[in-house]
Amino acid sequence: MTTISSPAELAVVVGATGAFGNAMVERLAAAGLGVVAVARSADSLAALQDRVPGLVACAADIASDSAIAAIAAVVDRPVRMVVHGPGVTVAGGILTAPTATMVDAVNIKVGGLLRLSRAVDGWLAAGSRIVAIGGHYGFEPTAYAASAGVANAALVNVVRQLSLAYGPRGVTAHLIAPGPADTERLRRVAADRAAQRGITVDAVLAEMLAESSIGRFTTPAQVAWAVSMLLAPEADAMTGSSLMLDSGRRRGLP
Repeated sequence: MTTISSPAELAVVVGATGAFGNAMVERLAAAGLGVVAVARSADSLAALQDRVPGLVACAADIASDSAIAAIAAVVDRPVRMVVHGPGVTVAGGILTAPTATMVDAVNIKVGGLLRLSRAVDGWLAAGSRIVAIGGHYGFEPTAYAASAGVANAALVNVVRQLSLAYGPRGVTAHLIAPGPADTERLRRVAADRAAQRGITVDAVLAEMLAESSIGRFTTPAQVAWAVSMLLAPEADAMTGSSLMLDSGRRRGLP
């Protein structure tokens, strides 16, 4: 009887059942890592397990401190990479967005990253990567996604602080900042904006495409590629930095 051994190292992915998460989980599993998938929905995690053999599901809410113990309970070997990629609500511009959505977004993005790091801290070693999925709007504010912009901007600072704190251990921290991505979630956001303005969804999508110098949205596959690229030892030099995947949307310097 042939025994199939488990991968020696893990990747822990928060937000694993979203469009980005699915692509990242599949890419990291293909790279030879065992994957712990973290999300709130047990049903969505079960569907992901059906597609990714050997995946370990962890149903937890990263917005709560209870997630620390839940994640720690299923991590049983060295962690090569943690990826924090939950989405947050798009709740309007800075003058109208409920203040509670701002607090919730920062809790999910910043608090969640810290909870994830603390859950796996004892399994991190030289060469381990802490990766946060931020967003273009953290650098280039928009009139319709204030909470995401504020939370993703805060994430930039936290990643740099983690790079300083973990640097002596040889653990590096990275931010990936995609632009608007071609997902069902984006189309729901576009539909809400279209209804508010009394125009078509296609018109809203065309405006968003025009913000890109190449006239494109970012794709989940491109984000997954960037995450897997950080597994290379040469990526050590990128610690504390932000990798823009915004399809040419950022206009400011630096």
